[in-house]
Amino acid sequence: MELPSSQLGTKEYWDAQYEHELANFESHGDIGEIWFEDSVDRLLEWILDTDLITTQSSIIDIGCGNGAFLLNLAAEGFTSLHGIDYSQKAVELAQAIAAQKEMNISYKKVDLVNCNEESLAIEYDVCHDKGTYDAVSLCPDDPSSKRAAYMKAIHRMTRKNGLFIITSCNWTQEELSEQFSDCFGILDKGFSTCTSTFKKIQKSSLPALIRIVLC
Repeated sequence: MELPSSQLGTKEYWDAQYEHELANFESHGDIGEIWFEDSVDRLLEWILDTDLITTQSSIIDIGCGNGAFLLNLAAEGFTSLHGIDYSQKAVELAQAIAAQKEMNISYKKVDLVNCNEESLAIEYDVCHDKGTYDAVSLCPDDPSSKRAAYMKAIHRMTRKNGLFIITSCNWTQEELSEQFSDCFGILDKGFSTCTSTFKKIQKSSLPALIRIVLC
């Protein structure tokens, strides 16, 4: 099953969106829209409470946008924070906001579905996605292949015994479980009725975890 295509699945849309938000930030100091804010608040509460993540854990935000998620973690004392986005304007916005707030967060432009192996060479304790898989799924151009490339990239970037956390507003818990079944299996129930935690299947290594948050 595929989702109906949307402009939200195009790079052109996000480039224009973040060019506008960057101009607003430079003019008025407005960091821009915070997507899925309620879900992020619940997730942050869980991260601060769980023993699976520490302030020293390496965390990468996939499709970081303006970096709002990482800013929250930096404010809580997390020290190894990284963000990637396929929009250069998003990266520039996130860098500008972090610099203004004097927060040490690294950002770079990476397109997970069209990147070389060198871009995926580093493994992280936590890989976090807030809407990026949804955007990939909404792409008008061969979304199935792009989703497969995305899953392969995420699997490679997640360290053994690490965490992959994904927030989705377009897929159900059951659909995500099925789509990621080659790499991830269910671990236990999550922290709310809208959340589940899953266990990553490694062919020749120890497992990692995945937590799915539904809007």
